[in-house]
Amino acid sequence: MANIRNLKKDINYVLGDIIEAVYIWETANPDKNAKDSEVIIDEAIETFDILIEKVNAKNIESPKTHFKGIVSELETKGSALIEKLNKL
Repeated sequence: MANIRNLKKDINYVLGDIIEAVYIWETANPDKNAKDSEVIIDEAIETFDILIEKVNAKNIESPKTHFKGIVSELETKGSALIEKLNKL
């Protein structure tokens, strides 16, 4: 990992792209129920808040493993949100 700023950008881009994809789906499917898509958006925002809080954490034992864990959590939660979006 290059630096914390790039990690924050990655978190923002990944989750922002998922939210944007949900809005595109909502626009393309106006006749479908939007409650399920709103849940995905809420989960993406919640995930963003949690991950940014972890990135900004102070006094961590091992920074390298801490940030690798954040990256892997972003990948798993991002994949789960994409799967939910694909099921809509």
